[in-house]
This record gives sequence, structure tokens and C-alpha cells, in this order.
Amino acid sequence: MTSRVLVLACLAVLATGVILDASGHVLGTATPPLVMGWKPAIDAWAVAAAAASAAAVALAPRLPPVALGPAALVLALTINAARSGTEGWTAVFSTSFEALNEYLPALPALAHGRGLFLDRFAELVPALPVHVAGHPPGLILALDAAGLTTPSRMAALCIACAALVPPLTFALARTVCPVHARSAGLLALASPALLLFGTTSADAVYAALGTATAALLVRREPLARSAGAALLAVAAFASWALLAVGAWATIFLWRRDGLRPAGAVAAACAVAVVALNGALAGAYGYDPIGALQSTEAVYRNSLAATRPYWFWVVGSPAAFALMAGLPLVASAVRRPSPVAVATFSVLAIAAVLGFTKAETERIWLFLVPLLCVAAAEQLAGGRVRPLVAVLLAQALACQLLFFTVW
Repeated sequence: MTSRVLVLACLAVLATGVILDASGHVLGTATPPLVMGWKPAIDAWAVAAAAASAAAVALAPRLPPVALGPAALVLALTINAARSGTEGWTAVFSTSFEALNEYLPALPALAHGRGLFLDRFAELVPALPVHVAGHPPGLILALDAAGLTTPSRMAALCIACAALVPPLTFALARTVCPVHARSAGLLALASPALLLFGTTSADAVYAALGTATAALLVRREPLARSAGAALLAVAAFASWALLAVGAWATIFLWRRDGLRPAGAVAAACAVAVVALNGALAGAYGYDPIGALQSTEAVYRNSLAATRPYWFWVVGSPAAFALMAGLPLVASAVRRPSPVAVATFSVLAIAAVLGFTKAETERIWLFLVPLLCVAAAEQLAGGRVRPLVAVLLAQALACQLLFFTVW
């Protein structure tokens, strides 16, 4: 009953958003609560996408974990080319109207050295492209250091990270629910959000970092948890949102193991984050608090100002659920397992805080693997294939019928 109510609620939010938008209410996206807009298009690559999707469905019951990465790569490339050919892999970083808001246009700000960029980052935020202004400087520094300074190179990084997410989801589930680990990897392989918004956005990098961090934090070995805390600090230096992975792990461990282990992991994460930012502040003058305040000011005066809280407090989680895949949400909510409780708690907190209004099908992408694990726990083996089929059909239909920007 709970799963049915939740699905109907998400569909009701979608219907309400479309009706309000049509009646002249400004909600701030093309198809509220979704950011994508109706614009059918098709390329010859759609045949390859359909064939790859059919093969994935047929092979799902026998697909070995080692094949999750290659299978994800094939699906991601073919589905994202189904609309506009191979240009779809790089367009958001090159020819799209969104390209000016992405990471590469910020690279000239590092012309006088990465140290000076870090020192002045908080002051530079208002002048930086919106995606760089909305995050700590970790990713832009990594792009510059690794020479990933062209659209094709940045796209390659995002595609590679997107292909890593299903294997990392399998690794996470192998610790949390070993019997269902392969199912979790398959669900991550097929989630429309990971396929459409992961492959062609930097959020694929954050999803990979977040899933790897979660996989380490939930292990019982102290060394693994310490490594997870250190990785969380690095991940949070790339995206403020990834601090939520530490909160997720804390809630999960509280529900599974009790307050003491949860508190120990929360403390380790806090120490690691403070240590990294303190070291950067001491060595380069980096001001994380000032950077966060500048980011908040930019966000407050951006397009988000036209997005009313009263709608997006429900619209944001609805958009996430719709594109992650309603069948995943319906499965995950059936039983209050530690993974499900932690995942939906983080989603609820993020929605109420309202710092991210809309675009959550992309911005909350790092939560999709956690949702896949929660859903896999509730599925019998025979139900995975039809669920994979439904998710892949949704991904391909959305790609062909809607312009998703990313």
C-alpha cells in the first residue's frame, strides 16, 4: 500500500506541475517538476540503443558482475546517441546552450596557478560559471591538473565514471545485502537517471565518488571505514552534496549496528573533512566557509529564485523518483530496511532544506545507487529482468521524446 501511494503521489506532483505551468504559474523548469522539455528527435543510433537494451534485458539473469561496467558503457553510449548521434556525448560541454554554464569555461581562472585560485576561490565564485560556482573547487582543479580541458576529454571522464557506477553499486550491495548484490548492480545499469543524466554530466563523477565512499563506510573493518572517511573528504571537496553520503552511512549504521558504530563513523567523517579543509586553508588560504556562503548567495539569486519552495519541497523528490525509476522507489519503500531508511531520510532532509530546488534528477544522482540497493533487497530474483526492461524502456523513450539538456 505504501509503495502504491508513493507512486501515485509522484504522478500527482507531475500532473499538478504541468497544469500549473500551463496556467501561467512560473515554476522554473520546462516540464515541472522535471527539467526536460517535450522535443521528439531520433537518430540512426536509436537502432543500436534498442538492440543494446534488448540484449541487456535478455542477458540480465546471467550477466556476471564483471560485465556490469562494459554493459553500462554500451548502454550509456548508444542511448545517449539515439537522439542526435555521437554529438550527444559531448554537446553539453561544447555546442549546447548549457556549455557556458559548465566547467570548462572556468579554466582560465586558473591561469595564475592553482594555489592562487584556491586562495581566491570564495571571492571568485560570483564570477564563475554556475556549475563551478555551485561546488567546491575540487573537480575544476582535477580537470586542470589531469589535462581534461577539452569537451571530448571531459565527456570521456563522465562516461567512464557513469560506467563505474553499476560495479560500484554491486560492491556496496555485496557488503550490505550479498544475496541481492547482482540485482542491485543490474538496477543501477538500467536506471534512467544514471543513463540520461549521468553519462553526459559531471554528476556521473559525483555518483561514482559517492557510491565508492558509501561502499567503504558501511564495511566493518576499521581500515575500510577510515579510507571511506578520507574519500568522503575528497568527494565533498568536489561536491557539497556528497556530505550527505556521510549522513547516509551514519543513519544506515545506526539502524544496522547501533549508535556507537554510527557515532564513530560520523566522527571519523567529520575529522577527515575538517582536516582536509584545514590543510588546504593552511597551505593555500582556501576558505571553505566563505566559499559555501558565496555559493549560497549565487544560488539564492539564480534561476532558483523563480522556483517556489511550496512546490519544490515535494517537486524535487518527485522529480528524483520519476527519473530514477518509479519501480525502484516502489520496491525500496516496501520494507524499512536500514538501507531504505537511510536513503529516504536523506532524501527527505534534502527536500525540506530546499537548497536544491529542481534538477534533482541530475543533482541527486549520487543517491540513485543507494536507492538501487534498497530496491534490490526487496526483489525476488525472477522480478529483476522485467524491472530492468521497464527502466530501459523509460530511458530510451525519454531520450527520444524529450530534450534533457544533459
